[in-house]
Amino acid sequence: MTSYTAKLTAEQADALGRILDDGTFESREVPYARFSGAKKDLNVTFYESGKLVVQGKGTREFVEFVLEPQVLGAAKVGYEDVLNPELLFPRLGVDESGKGDFFGPLCIAGVYVNADILAAWKDQGIRDSKNISSDVQVGRLADLIRNTRGCVTSVVAVGCEAYNRMHQSNGSVNRILAWGHARVIENLMEQRDRMVPAPVRAISDQFARDESTVARALMKLGRTIELVQRHRAEEDAAVAAASILARDEFVRRLRDLEKQFGVKLPKGASAAVEAAGREFVSRHGPEALPKVAKMHFRTSFRVLGLPEPPKTEWRRE
Repeated sequence: MTSYTAKLTAEQADALGRILDDGTFESREVPYARFSGAKKDLNVTFYESGKLVVQGKGTREFVEFVLEPQVLGAAKVGYEDVLNPELLFPRLGVDESGKGDFFGPLCIAGVYVNADILAAWKDQGIRDSKNISSDVQVGRLADLIRNTRGCVTSVVAVGCEAYNRMHQSNGSVNRILAWGHARVIENLMEQRDRMVPAPVRAISDQFARDESTVARALMKLGRTIELVQRHRAEEDAAVAAASILARDEFVRRLRDLEKQFGVKLPKGASAAVEAAGREFVSRHGPEALPKVAKMHFRTSFRVLGLPEPPKTEWRRE
């Protein structure tokens, strides 16, 4: 446990402020924070919005032995399952990787979990893959997930050439994502005889403003299960596990492309990515770029020396 968030009342905030003034914390200046303190392996920040954020290796100890007894007046850490039984409900988690990467495919993964699976993962470090910096660690956790008894998984990888064709035909990343999420859910539901007990819902991140974007893409079996879309869905263990599988698949396929073309293909969409794109084009020609890159990214125009399309102002519908 390396992070913790909570909303505090005015009285709770005052009590926390007194604790941070006890001389063991070093005061910090943090934008939009009412106060913030730090010491070895621990940062504690209370924002003007009323939100408390605790981070660092010392988070669990601080929450259990200081925050809960002296500020919150309630013990919750370690009792999450008791306080919220739905955390143990059998369910599907769906997430993707590669959406923000110029090079490489778009990978969508789904994972079925139940109470036994979640118990097997306790203290194993299953968390949102964006909070795991090491590809080796992502691979280790992906193996753990795939080899957990009773766990059912599915991964759909949309290669760059297929991705570019799909984007050219519909002009929307969200539609591609919606199809991928729906395909993964359908793949899992086709294995429903292996999921005991049956899942009660599927959970995914809400990447589109209109929740019906994914709902409309659901296929026959996917329509038989409740679909829950919410922001920060990766906080759910099932979705976190799916994010790990999706990232592992993305990393492995990106490495395969590097071996195939003999060019280093960095993750993300940075200056280093742009430089790698120019090197790729110089060695393999512009016609080969769609085989390794998502061509609707502005990076592709810069790599190819083409004028970038005008930026359009986003407006809420």
